[in-house]
Amino acid sequence: MKPNILTKSIIALTSGITMGLTVAPVGAWFLAWLAMIPLWLIVAIPKQKTKSAIFLPSLLWALGYHGTALYWITGLHPLTWLGVPWLGSIAIALFAWFFISFWGGILVMLWAKLIRLFSTRNSLLRVLIGTAIWCALERIWSAGPLWWSSVSYTQSPHNLVILHLGQISGPTAVNAAIVAVNGLLAEALHTRFSEGRNPQGISFQRLGTIAIALFISLHLIGFGLYSRPLSQLPEATLKVGIIQGNIPNRIKFKPQGSRRIMKNYTGGYLKLVSQDVQAVLTPEGALPFFEDEIIQSALIAAVREKGVLAWIGGYKRQGKGRYTNSLLTFTEVGEVYSRYDKEKLVPLGEYIPFENILGDIINRLSPVPARQIPGKSNQIVKTPFGNATVGICYGSAFAEQFRNQTANGGEFILTASNNDPYSAAMQFQHHAQDIMRAIENDRWAARATNTGYSAFVNPHGKTLWISGHDTYETHAETIYRRQTQTLYVRWGDWLMWVLLMLGIGLWAWERGRGGVRE
Repeated sequence: MKPNILTKSIIALTSGITMGLTVAPVGAWFLAWLAMIPLWLIVAIPKQKTKSAIFLPSLLWALGYHGTALYWITGLHPLTWLGVPWLGSIAIALFAWFFISFWGGILVMLWAKLIRLFSTRNSLLRVLIGTAIWCALERIWSAGPLWWSSVSYTQSPHNLVILHLGQISGPTAVNAAIVAVNGLLAEALHTRFSEGRNPQGISFQRLGTIAIALFISLHLIGFGLYSRPLSQLPEATLKVGIIQGNIPNRIKFKPQGSRRIMKNYTGGYLKLVSQDVQAVLTPEGALPFFEDEIIQSALIAAVREKGVLAWIGGYKRQGKGRYTNSLLTFTEVGEVYSRYDKEKLVPLGEYIPFENILGDIINRLSPVPARQIPGKSNQIVKTPFGNATVGICYGSAFAEQFRNQTANGGEFILTASNNDPYSAAMQFQHHAQDIMRAIENDRWAARATNTGYSAFVNPHGKTLWISGHDTYETHAETIYRRQTQTLYVRWGDWLMWVLLMLGIGLWAWERGRGGVRE
């Protein structure tokens, strides 16, 4: 007896939740290589007549995955410190959680529709097409304003070997590996439980063998990249200090918050200077003031006195009533040398989507009385040590943003984030994103956060040091400037186009030969 739509939906939701367990706080990364099998069996293989037969299970799988992985979004509550009523705070947190999960659901439903549109009886071609479409849709989604939980990040930070495929074609290479292995295993199971029937005569054993061989060979390729020695030339050294200020958002804009900010960051700067650092990195919005106010601060007075460069998170005025969230490079004489303006703003948190319509309904969560605007794409951040590849908070999820900067000469990665009031799970997921960016770009990375986790990461994704959660900390580490360019940095997301052209081309050729669609 074939399972009905309710049974399929429950199975899809369960397997989506299983995929969600691959990331922090659980971190069961190995489940990603199996958790898409039920979705594939329900959506990609059987012939169904009703749209709900593929759309509902697809949506539930995505809600299970994104909802589990992004549960930390509910940490927005309570927002009473911003004057939001208790029930309103709960509503905002739940709406953000559901909407972002549903946005991921649209991706999976589109995938289900497209894989049916390009349906074929050829199991191997079906895997190729399904993999290509998934990678293309993730690429499209990552170009938009809402993106975080790519299938590829299920492997970070635990499976560093497979993450090195990112040096070949960014997240697409890792996505393709996971989706293809799941697809092949699903096809093998379908053949096995269909009494071995397969239009091409490919047996259960052969499909299973191909899946295992692909899994092993891709890990071997990744291991080859992971095993390459890192050049650490003395002339390329850069000793960087990080300050994790641990200033909760609820007091940040109050007098006691301002006093604690100056104490923690000025004291931390002086402590790190005594350790002979060449530069100090602070988190996003470390000094939540505009540039002209930052210049007058005690921290910049300390910079002038000690003569050590500092990267300081603050705000930059951009005309009347407009500003950018920026990381400012202050030289040893206390002058702004360069800055990076945050490109990817958090919807609802930093700007209001469809503001003309929703502006009177949704209160902006930022307490700064002005309109935040995004920075320009393809920014080049020059420093006295060479160009830097920079990301601010949410930007860590957008691989292309980092690739562009590295292609334009970025020699090391700096990321600055706030991460308050979110849980340790979110902070560890954020760390996992920055690990992927370090590997893809083959760069040393320093990441400073307000409440955790701050860290130093080498180009192989190894965490050299990581801070605690909700702690005030300083740490100094030596990183190395690099000018290498991975295949991904040079050519971008080329693999996605190859998979699409190959899959659609073979599908068209099969149809031209009289192949019968399911």
